[in-house]
Parts: sequence; C-alpha cells; structure tokens
Amino acid sequence: MTGQNSATTSNYVFDNNGDHSVDQHRYLAELLDPLTLERLGQTGVTAGWNCLEVGAGGGSVALWLAERVAPTGRVLATDIKPGLIPRRPGLTVIRHDIVDDPLPEGAFDLVHARLVLSHLPGRQQVLERLRAALRPGGWLQIDEIDITHWVAPRISDPRARELYGSYVTAMAQVLGAAGSDPTWGGSAARAMGEAGLVDVDPVLWTEVWGPGSPGLGLLISNSLHLEDRFLEAGMTRNGLRDVREVMADPEFRAPSFAVHSILARRPS
Repeated sequence: MTGQNSATTSNYVFDNNGDHSVDQHRYLAELLDPLTLERLGQTGVTAGWNCLEVGAGGGSVALWLAERVAPTGRVLATDIKPGLIPRRPGLTVIRHDIVDDPLPEGAFDLVHARLVLSHLPGRQQVLERLRAALRPGGWLQIDEIDITHWVAPRISDPRARELYGSYVTAMAQVLGAAGSDPTWGGSAARAMGEAGLVDVDPVLWTEVWGPGSPGLGLLISNSLHLEDRFLEAGMTRNGLRDVREVMADPEFRAPSFAVHSILARRPS
C-alpha cells in the first residue's frame, strides 16, 4: 500500500526509499491501475485538463494522466518522497505534504489520491483542502481499501489457513499502530459528502487472488518490506517465511481486501 507521509503528522509504514519499494509500487499498479484508470476515464479527462495526483508513489497513474491531457494540459504529481515518479513533459513532480503544504485553490479539473488519506491524521480536513483545490464542477477521485471483511481463505490445510489468518491480523495491527485506518475505505464516500462534494459515486471491487497474482505478490513483498514491524506485532521470522511459502503455493487462493473507488464533484 502506498501513499504520503510526514515526519510530524504520520508514521506511514511504507518507505518509498526502502529495498522493496519498487516491487511494492509495481504490484500496486498491476493490482489497482485497471480499476483506477477505468474510473478516471469516466470523468472525461482529456487534452487541456489540469490534474493533481496526490501521493503519486511509483507514478503509474500520473503518467497515464499526463498522456491523456497532452499536449495542452498538465499534471502535478506530489509525494513526500517523490523519487520513484518518472519525469515526463507535461508532468511536474514535487515533494509535498498534503497535510501541511499549501495547494492553489480552484486550480484543478481533476484530483486523484489512492491509498493516501487512510494513512493521514485529519482526513476530513484533507478532503476539504482537496475540494478547495478543484475548480467549480471539477472531479475528485479517492481510491481506498477496507479490510473489515478481509478473511482467511477456505482451504483444507488448517496450518496454511492459520498462517495466512495470522498474517492478515498482523498487517492490520501494523497499520493501526502507525496511525492508519485500513477500514476507512468503507466510509470514504460518506466523508466526501460531508466535505461538501456532490454527485458522490462509489464503486466496490473485490476478487480472488491466486498464484502469481499481483495481490499475493503485494502481500509477499509487504512481508519483506515491513518484516521488523511484523516481528513487533508478534510474528516470528519462521512464521513469516512459512506464510510466504503458503502464498506462493500453486494451489493457494485467497479473497482480496475490498477496494472502494469514489468519484465526486465540487459543486458548480
């Protein structure tokens, strides 16, 4: 999971400069870009639009937007650690903390943030800042997860089921200990309405992850990226090794977490 952090406002667990950051962003793009880009396309984004990509991570969405708005539009891609975002004509990359750093008001036709707000304190205030950054009638898209009903798979091997369940539980503990709310996606649509946005349109996505899928690839990568935090949450190195083997088993299947993709507009 990726997003934006601040040394003073959040203890965001995923470091864009970490040894496994490139893999993390690659898996996230493979897993979530199809939904994210389909929803962004529904806004009608096209040449000449000005767009803001908040917490751009590896930059896959920012690059897609830059291609759509070329040659007369522009995309501003922000992140607290923007080093993984490629540079392209029409794409401006800056270091920016959405909690504390200013944004121009009424400047953007489209603002997008994926797996960002759930990691931040003061989410409602951030939503209001993003609404203010939109021109009247402009679009905001928020993509977030909800692990409320993220359950262990129904598989015959009780040990494998127990290992995977322990891993899912530990992941929730790791995120919660850092101040994140991995269930916030389920309430994001309501929060957007409370922030003064209209025409709120939520979509819920789930799937089943199998061997070689980006979803299981992401979980294996996360187990390496956050190994020290998993150990603090009570897992052992042997347990982490074993659950990686479980998730790499050709027979293994697991339900995904829920992804909520919500489109809304600033009132005209």
